[in-house]
Amino acid sequence: MPLVLIIMGVSGCGKTTIGRLLSATLDWPFFDADDFHPPANVKKMGAGTPLTDQDRLPWLKTLATKVQEHIDQNQPMVLACSALKDAYRQVLCVDSKHIQFVYLKGDFHLITLRLQAREDHFMKASLLQSQFDGLEEPEDAIVVSINPSPFDIVETIRTSLDSRLNTPN
Repeated sequence: MPLVLIIMGVSGCGKTTIGRLLSATLDWPFFDADDFHPPANVKKMGAGTPLTDQDRLPWLKTLATKVQEHIDQNQPMVLACSALKDAYRQVLCVDSKHIQFVYLKGDFHLITLRLQAREDHFMKASLLQSQFDGLEEPEDAIVVSINPSPFDIVETIRTSLDSRLNTPN
């Protein structure tokens, strides 16, 4: 069974770091949703303006197409994507039996510190509150605290995935 793992959460929670580590551990390709934003979205976020649902929809549809391509080709993948709202996850969830969301959960203070330490990223720390305000925590995701080390987080995810990965079609 192909499987798409979507690592989700607010900016600064570690989606890219965890996604890359998990990808390397599983030997699955990794994609960062930020790389698929159109230039207008990047410019808007870089100016400190939160994206609207209208801004996000074409981006989410592009990501959904990428997910569907991997499912159609029987190829697993790891995707780091904020997927903050249920409506966004619905767009991405093109085939629920092949997709597993992993929610990296952390508190505002810790994530603010992480964002303030970032360099060369278009997402400004000032936008974090808008992400927390818009966050609709998922009900069907693997939920993992961001407090442990990245390697411990990946191990927690792997342990949670073992039963699904070893389940025959």
